This record gives sequence, structure tokens and C-alpha cells, in this order.
Amino acid sequence: MLTIAVPVTALSSETATDSQAVQQYTDPFKMMEVVADKTFQRIANDQKLIADNKEHLRLIVNEELVPYIDSRYAALTVIGRTVNLRDLPREEFDNFVVAFQDYMVASYAGALTYYTDQKVIIQPARPPENESIITIKTRVIDPGKPDITIDFKLRRNRGSEHWLVFDMVAEGISLLDSKRAELSNLIRQQGVARVTELLVEKSKEPIKVPE
Repeated sequence: MLTIAVPVTALSSETATDSQAVQQYTDPFKMMEVVADKTFQRIANDQKLIADNKEHLRLIVNEELVPYIDSRYAALTVIGRTVNLRDLPREEFDNFVVAFQDYMVASYAGALTYYTDQKVIIQPARPPENESIITIKTRVIDPGKPDITIDFKLRRNRGSEHWLVFDMVAEGISLLDSKRAELSNLIRQQGVARVTELLVEKSKEPIKVPE
């Protein structure tokens, strides 16, 4: 049974992405309430499919989470100061964003292998006023076991009222930070185009349970 406890007041609008309507939210807590509810409930309902094939988690992440992930910002964070973005061709960067998103999907899917049908609680907090980056804390409660903490980091672009996720911190470990540590030197040594090729190959690997 899934329990979500958060403020529910929000203004929202719908935009179309690839012919599918994607709800946008000005209240990040409302967004996480809806997205987490749909994602975790689907994982709970699809346990047989997941047990038969963990790749089903990749499908769930793509359909339920990716529309609310700021992959472009995450990719920029990973590239950081390793290259001069002014000298980087737009197409090369766009290709990196797509490859990095697919790579992160596999990481998110792997992190979610721990979830089956536990209770998930989003800790309520005051809606932000002037902040552009916030952390929303969640706890996965499994009777008889220590709680699992999963924090979602969200941001909104300057001039925008809508929020997107750019990082997930599971048990204190930031997926984005770990990927940046993994890829920064490779980008510096081999270039963005080569690392893009490597990410395309890595994203094809089977979903793995994190150590």
C-alpha cells in the first residue's frame, strides 16, 4: 500500500510531449506526490513482470519518470568545466544529452530494484518561495527493516514556474555526483563525442542491482 503525505495545493498546466500530455506543476511537492504515486504503484503492480525481466523497470522509468527529469541540466552538470561549451557543437552536446539520459534511466531503474510493495512517505515541507533548487525527502518503509531514504533534487529554470527532477540521492549517494565523478576525466581525456559513444554502449547493458 502506497502512502503519500504532502501539501496538495498547486497550479498546473498541460503541455504535449511526443503526442502524450505531460502535466506540469508549480508546486514541486504536488508533482512528487503524483509522480511518486504513479511510479511506485506501478512497480508494485508489475512485480511479476519485473521478476521475469528486470528490463521492465527501464520501461517504467521512461514512461513515469523521464517526462519529469531535467536531463539537459543534468548533462550540463556532468560536463561542468571539463570542456568549453562555447566551442562544443550544438549537435554534439544534444547527442550527449540523449545518451546520458538513457544511461541515467538504467541507473534509476537499478536503484528502484530495491522497491517491491513498501510504504513510501514524502516528507511534507513548506512550498519554496524564491528558491530555484530544492530537495524533497522520501522514506521507503519496510516493516522489520531499516527505512530507505531517497531524496529527489528538483529545479526550475529562471523565468519558469514549473519544476523538474535532476538528481536522485539514494541512501546519501547522489546518482548525478557519482556519474560526474565517473565521466569527468573521460570527457577531459577523450572528448564529449567519444564519451557519448561509450554511454550509448553502457545504456544497452542489462539492468543491474546496485551494490
